[in-house]
Amino acid sequence: MAERKLKLSPLDPVWSRVCDEAETAIKDDPLLGGLIHSSLLHHATMEQALAYRFSFKLASPEMGEQILREIADQAYHDDPDLGAAARADLMAVFDRDPACHRYLQPILFFKGYQAVQAYRIGHWLWTHGRRDLAYFVQMRVSEAFGVDIHPAAKVGRGIMIDHAHSIVIGETAVVGDNVSMLHSVTLGGTGKEDGDRHPKIGDGVLIGAGAKVLGNISIGHCSRIAAGSVVLQDVPACKTVAGVPARVVGEAGCSNPSLTMDQVIGG
Repeated sequence: MAERKLKLSPLDPVWSRVCDEAETAIKDDPLLGGLIHSSLLHHATMEQALAYRFSFKLASPEMGEQILREIADQAYHDDPDLGAAARADLMAVFDRDPACHRYLQPILFFKGYQAVQAYRIGHWLWTHGRRDLAYFVQMRVSEAFGVDIHPAAKVGRGIMIDHAHSIVIGETAVVGDNVSMLHSVTLGGTGKEDGDRHPKIGDGVLIGAGAKVLGNISIGHCSRIAAGSVVLQDVPACKTVAGVPARVVGEAGCSNPSLTMDQVIGG
């Protein structure tokens, strides 16, 4: 008699915690049952849940949920890094945003997190030559969330965008790992020139609210950009810049400013 092997489901502590929190949330407020079941508990994996949220939030009369769901499912199936990045982004929001108390909050309620995950699908489409469809995703993300990230931009893992209102990230921008930024940040160009024209943001950078980083310049690892600054020149690693135009005003204050989220200059 042939020996039968049991197939075990892979362990996923992040998704397991989301589901546990979802069950608790329904017990605490049964009126949330429909939302939480459809968005979370009806799905076997985090990737399936994210695909559902992507299709539900971005659907429009021009393109319905079913087509968008098929696109997202294909992207997550084709590229496992999308799911890994989504988990890293989720942990980043939970660790750095004092308003985030549960893992399920970003998936359900935080437009910064949802916009970044939608951008990642748009970027997958772009890299697979489906550029008009990628532009459609960019348009709908901008309309739905107020976040405009070009699908050709390169964005690392562990990204936290707090509040995420009026975020603009240009076509040739590069954002490293473990970057934190607040609302109204622009990573833009300086004119109508073509080619490589947008900022390159290093790992661990903290960008304050309303900061504008313009042109093909480099922002060094673990640096800080103060709120409201206009950055037009390269920023060395582990420094703080502030002002219009921005200039170096001191050290970054710690080894990982994007993780501590400390925006106080001097003191």
